[in-house]
Amino acid sequence: MVEEETQIEDEAEHEDGYALSPKVLSAILYAVDTGDRAKLIELMEPLHAADIADLLEQVNAFDRRRLILLYGAEFDGEILSELDEGIRDEVIHVLRPDVLAEAVRDMESDDVVDLVEDLDEEAQEAILATLEDADRVAVQQSLSYPEYSAGRLMQREVVMAPEHWSVGQAIDFMRKSESLPDDFYHVVLIDPKMHAVGHVTLGKILGAPRAQPLTDLLEPGFRTFRVDESETDVAYAFNQYHMIAAPVVDADDRVVGVITIDDAMNVLDEEHEEDIMRLAGVGEGSLADRVMDTVKQRIPWLAVNLVTAILASLVIAQFEDTIAQFVALAVLMPIVASMGGNAGTQALTVAVRAIATRDLTGANVWRVIRREVLVGLANGIVFAVIMGVVGILWFGSPALGAVIGAAMVINLVIAGLAGIGIPVVLERLGVDPALASGAFVTTVTDVVGFFAFLGLAGMVLL
Repeated sequence: MVEEETQIEDEAEHEDGYALSPKVLSAILYAVDTGDRAKLIELMEPLHAADIADLLEQVNAFDRRRLILLYGAEFDGEILSELDEGIRDEVIHVLRPDVLAEAVRDMESDDVVDLVEDLDEEAQEAILATLEDADRVAVQQSLSYPEYSAGRLMQREVVMAPEHWSVGQAIDFMRKSESLPDDFYHVVLIDPKMHAVGHVTLGKILGAPRAQPLTDLLEPGFRTFRVDESETDVAYAFNQYHMIAAPVVDADDRVVGVITIDDAMNVLDEEHEEDIMRLAGVGEGSLADRVMDTVKQRIPWLAVNLVTAILASLVIAQFEDTIAQFVALAVLMPIVASMGGNAGTQALTVAVRAIATRDLTGANVWRVIRREVLVGLANGIVFAVIMGVVGILWFGSPALGAVIGAAMVINLVIAGLAGIGIPVVLERLGVDPALASGAFVTTVTDVVGFFAFLGLAGMVLL
């Protein structure tokens, strides 16, 4: 029994191991209330920067300010890179200038660029002023590249070696260097014009004889990215070709930076999160946003939804006499529209995801559309039988059962067609499918569902 209780406790502890413990949170806030800096540092020291960022996002602005000021010089730059954009600006203004300067100096160039690009001008100047001249110029140059480009994503710290070097020369160079990045995976080989000719993994370097030329160890599938290349394309390439790192080159093909897998995966995560948020019509909102900001983000899509609801109501209005004579229609018609809406959302989600991952292309689009139409037909037949039986048992009308069954088949077929077809068309027109597809699909399934059900009822039952 005791062993079982211990096992349960261990499992619960393991389950909470990746989240900030409420007990720790309470202890930290108590240390802040009592002004006990030593206890605060003791509690915060074991926490990862991401957990500290979560902590700062969870507490209110008053406690956040007190915590930051009490924590003082222990504040790490990595915490800033983990913070939600909604409160990052606020935290930067709370930090003492000396603490901010020390925190930013410890960050790699790509993290500094990510930090400052979304800040207001005053906050940007505060960050840039803390950097040494060379680092500030490098960050400003990265900021000069287009937003969401490889130039913004890359870090300037690149480990490079002349293509004629041996393994021993590369190892000696890295041992003597005082400015190696904290994390890197390859040594990039360059020619005299700073053009990348390939790269070698650290594992191969460490496992090869000192006299062996680095060119003998080049990795297959090497490629570079241009500074103006879309970060979405970069992230896709990393995911598609299982890349770990790749150099970034300027217009003259000279190496100016490197992109690593963690940054590429962050882009993919942001793209997926953005698609989910847009499918729900909430834009780029976060829990840290103020009430009015959230209202402004959501009102446009609620307004679009209102328009679609009015269109569906106009369809219903055309069949007032039919509904007046058969009250059962008013009871059953929401079922047809709701089933169509859910089926359309299912197909829409699959389509938006496939477009984002580039699995849905011109080569297979018709096959996918045909598949979704057939899926809609099969599902429609299954639920048509079910609703036909419900219509007969509930209202005692075989004709009503046949009408709702036929309407169900029609709407689910159209839902599958619209769920795939509308995102594809919008993508071809240059409109983000995740942003606009939902409203169109909902409109189609509501209008078709009501029209099919009430139209068939008018022809069959009257």
